[in-house]
Amino acid sequence: MPLLAQNAARWPDKPCAIFPDTGEALSFGQLDAAANQVAHGLIALGLQPGEGIALLLENGPEFLWLTYGAKRAGLMVTPLSIHLRPNEVAHVLRDSGARLVVASAHLDALVTALDLSEVPHRYAVGEAVPGFAPLADLMAGQGTGWPPGERPLGREFLYSSGTTGLPKGIRRPLIPFADRLKPEFDMTWKAFYGFDESTVYLSPAPLYHAAPNRYVQRAMDHGGTAVILRKFDAERCLAMIAQHRITHSQWVPTMFVRMLALPEAVRAQHDLSSHRCAIHAAAPCPVPVKRAMIAWWGPIIREYYAGSEGIGTVFIDSETWLRKPGSVGRPAYGRVHILDEGGNPLQSGETGRIWFEGGPKFAYHNDPEKTDAAYNERGWATLHDLGWLDEEGFLFLSDRRADLILSGGVNVYPAEIEAVLLTHPRVNEVAVIGVKDEEFGERPRALVVPRGGPGDAALAEELVALCRRELAGPKVPRAVEFLEELPRSEAGKLLRRVLKERYL
Repeated sequence: MPLLAQNAARWPDKPCAIFPDTGEALSFGQLDAAANQVAHGLIALGLQPGEGIALLLENGPEFLWLTYGAKRAGLMVTPLSIHLRPNEVAHVLRDSGARLVVASAHLDALVTALDLSEVPHRYAVGEAVPGFAPLADLMAGQGTGWPPGERPLGREFLYSSGTTGLPKGIRRPLIPFADRLKPEFDMTWKAFYGFDESTVYLSPAPLYHAAPNRYVQRAMDHGGTAVILRKFDAERCLAMIAQHRITHSQWVPTMFVRMLALPEAVRAQHDLSSHRCAIHAAAPCPVPVKRAMIAWWGPIIREYYAGSEGIGTVFIDSETWLRKPGSVGRPAYGRVHILDEGGNPLQSGETGRIWFEGGPKFAYHNDPEKTDAAYNERGWATLHDLGWLDEEGFLFLSDRRADLILSGGVNVYPAEIEAVLLTHPRVNEVAVIGVKDEEFGERPRALVVPRGGPGDAALAEELVALCRRELAGPKVPRAVEFLEELPRSEAGKLLRRVLKERYL
């Protein structure tokens, strides 16, 4: 039996998932039984191994029932962001070929905007939704034992967050029945983070994103308990760490910024002594922000750099980061190379495209051209991010190639400008984009969320002056604009494309 089933046999009454927003909880035994009911129901519909289902749900028990159940039936599971636009949802449903969709009744406005004529099976969670059967109908009368036969195990069929365009799918092969007892996830992370049966893992992000989805399953698969919030709230997360004696958690830099902005008295109210591993990723973390978090939480912060494509993973712990501030670490396996646009190796300290050697292969679903562009003639793969290596082989991130600003023939990296602006005490968040300029082609513009009141012309002048002191001429923003907030995905990733669209 896979790990969840083994855990259900060993600890049937132990909580595996807690949902504080609704007061619900699942034991290992309950989740195992519900997953098997779902699997039987899906098989009874005639769904075949390799076919797929799509989930349009908030965080809740049903999300886990369906994920584990579909995989036991040999199906691919595609979680969908509840904040996608109708055309994006339609694209993923069409591209993935989903044969069944389960939607939350709270999302009726989004659901009714979709053409679901090509999805033969539709179920709803919560109130009745026209054209959808209750999810209970799928599970009613179904057995709670493992599905019969030796069906392969399914997997998540994840789509990117669409920060630079329509979401793209990464599909992996089914897991043969003979391999059902092998861990689905690479075990390097387990040694690095120390997950075990004593783990209590806090997930403050939606499960339809890759990292929360995978790490929640990793915690439960190894006998731990996942405390799953529907959305991030800075003070509430601190309260959850204290209340549930959280041992492990996962964050993005934006969450760090918002927790650091809490008054000192509020931060001091919560007992964080159980907390022994805080994982972060998804975006480069400004050095001052991470340094402040380590000073507050201690050297428990561990960073990784990776992508849904799974071509490579880079790790760094707090002690090493303090020696190499700004680095995301060294690879867990294989090698990292930095190449120029002609595919030539660059020296230490020179910025170029990051390539991984020795990782597993992948393909973008229905997009052979995009897949080909991710590999070079040596078989190395890239996420199209830019960075550089130091003399010891530690990787430092610059930006995505798509975010690079070409100003007067000079490569300008937004992250470099953003890091400088974040040192100003009045800057809460910032994004830099390239805006068209007749003379230079593009010029950087800083979009700032101010702290301690609205921004004004005097603050804008201070920020430009700061950049002039710290940066070369082409990197100095031509203008500073103040916003109430920056557009971000639910996982905290900056939606730079949304900002760029405003200035097209």
